[in-house]
Amino acid sequence: MYDTEGLKILTEQECRALLTQVPLGRIVFTDRALPAIQPVNFTMADGDVVILTSAGSKLAAAARNAVVAFEIDQFDQNLTTGWSVVVVGHTRVVTEASELEQLHALPLNPWTPGEPAHYIAITPELIHGRRLKQDE
Repeated sequence: MYDTEGLKILTEQECRALLTQVPLGRIVFTDRALPAIQPVNFTMADGDVVILTSAGSKLAAAARNAVVAFEIDQFDQNLTTGWSVVVVGHTRVVTEASELEQLHALPLNPWTPGEPAHYIAITPELIHGRRLKQDE
């Protein structure tokens, strides 16, 4: 199935598979009543997008029990290929000891070493994606 722009609409299963293929995404959240976008490294855990951020960051403060968007993509301008996946869902700061223990074992490292870190999980409520026709 294709959208009105001629891009292939990805299934949820295809989108979830792509979420495991890149290490960097962008989170869209609200900061002082304005939209904000921040690049983040992430991983997937039990179907959730998991981000590690410093405890005092704007993202950590803004993403507590908030609705956010999260986007990943991969494009090659020379080959005119690529795809994009967007996840929309509620966030939560992970605090349960058993879940934290599991997350510590994941290949996710903070970008600002030495600072206390928070794991933020985004539980997907909407997942959609598009792929350029040439990339099929």
